[in-house]
Amino acid sequence: MSARPDQPTAPARLLRADGAVVVPAEVAGEVLRALVRDLTARIRADGGEVSPAVRRLLYALHEAAQHPGTAPASSGPGTPPAAPATVELTAPEAAYLLECSPEYVRRLARTGRVLGRRAGRVWLIDPASLDSYRKGQAA
Repeated sequence: MSARPDQPTAPARLLRADGAVVVPAEVAGEVLRALVRDLTARIRADGGEVSPAVRRLLYALHEAAQHPGTAPASSGPGTPPAAPATVELTAPEAAYLLECSPEYVRRLARTGRVLGRRAGRVWLIDPASLDSYRKGQAA
């Protein structure tokens, strides 16, 4: 089945003229999980850090996944990004980064050594606080 001449192909609809790629909100969560999984493995392997541009992308994907079907307030070229939301790590994700058990991460959060909060039965850990702890600085 071929595309109609007046209809752009699926990949063409996702590619803007300036080279930016549009990620549909319905797949933003899945893309975010895949990127976080890959970045976590890479950071664990080489100890590097994520660039500010990648952080902005992750924040945008997180927002799109949280609010599917809503368009950003302003998305024109040159529009400054909105203040990023915090993308928190679960205790198992944080434990993977620290190479320890999830229970140890939960204990760190309960005692205030890293910033964390409970969302139901799940502990959510602030990545900046975790990074500070990992580098030996106080939360």
